[in-house]
Amino acid sequence: MIRSFQNLNRKKGNHKMSEKFQIVGSLLRPQNLLDYKSQIEKRDDIQYPFYNDFEGYQACETQAIQDVIQKQIDHKLSIISDGEFSKSLWHLDFVWGLKGVRRLIAEHGYFFRDFDETQTYETRRDIALAFDEKLSGHNHHFIDIYQEIQADAAGHTTKLCIPSPSHIFGEWSFSREQNAEQSNDSYYQEPEVFKQDLANAYQEFLSNYAKIGGKIIQFDDCLWEMFSTDNPNSPFTGGHIDQTSIQDLAQTFIDLNNSIIDYGHSLGLKVWTHNCRGNYDSRNMGGGSYETIANLFLGQQKYDRFFLEWDDERAGNLSALDVFKDRTETEVVLGLLSSKTATLDDEARVLDLLEKASQIIPQDRLFLSHQCGFASCDNGNALTENQQWAKIDQGQQIAADFFGI
Repeated sequence: MIRSFQNLNRKKGNHKMSEKFQIVGSLLRPQNLLDYKSQIEKRDDIQYPFYNDFEGYQACETQAIQDVIQKQIDHKLSIISDGEFSKSLWHLDFVWGLKGVRRLIAEHGYFFRDFDETQTYETRRDIALAFDEKLSGHNHHFIDIYQEIQADAAGHTTKLCIPSPSHIFGEWSFSREQNAEQSNDSYYQEPEVFKQDLANAYQEFLSNYAKIGGKIIQFDDCLWEMFSTDNPNSPFTGGHIDQTSIQDLAQTFIDLNNSIIDYGHSLGLKVWTHNCRGNYDSRNMGGGSYETIANLFLGQQKYDRFFLEWDDERAGNLSALDVFKDRTETEVVLGLLSSKTATLDDEARVLDLLEKASQIIPQDRLFLSHQCGFASCDNGNALTENQQWAKIDQGQQIAADFFGI
């Protein structure tokens, strides 16, 4: 049964809190901030972080971050982020902030599945990247942003979300294949050289992050399901594909991530990951179950905590959790709730799946979340801010009811 907002609102102010409920990171931006963000995506004559290009933008963003951090505290969330209000897109702002990268407008955006699952839906187009010199992660704008988060959170536990190294390496690799002529002008021509410099830039960034007191870094990733053999939207499926080379590429992704995870651990960081199958304007990019990639991306990656998307049947059943049975230090956040819908979630379904998951992994290593953030890119999903917070309150309530804490 799906509960109505009216039923939940009768309990407003009395909802329980639970540290077992987590948010992935992003939240819906206020309209005054979106007024600036919508201008950014159409311009390629501006320089990240764009503060000097739009009068009042930095002050607006700073105030919006302060406000959303206070709202998270008011809603008793145990781990605080900036709601990703400092970003335009979940992954590319981090890359724009690396030395050696130039932001470009592409001929087209990413293509997601529209609601009827037969048509495509094009995203914004400021997704192209030019690499003009050797990458560096020093003096990154995200360090300034995180210091703001720390100050505004006033002692609460905080985290920062950035794309995984393998996701950026993957996008660079696929872009080269699709835009060979443009790639000829790039500073980087050899994948191994790019991969090594990218890894070095991540290490530089993480070192600076740890120095200012960062404790938790979350690597977001949307490419795992490309390797799912049951993903009808993957370019890697079909009889004409050399599956050995595809498995080698998957291992390259895993090894790259693990090298940076190991480095993060050496700095004393907790390194988490979030995976989903795309989240843009309440649409997804494709399917692919976790069972078919469990021994790769779930079983081999050394993350301390996995946020996994399980809000519908695309993810498959929970049997993929078997790979975590003997990883006694690894935690799993089940994304059983949906950030894509405006209605509250089916509590009976969520409680049933939590019970089934707890038969595989002990409850002390399980958490609950939505499958993704509410605004992976600044336009956000198709719901209001009030509906967003009602869904967050519901998640808190379900977690408290199930886990008892």
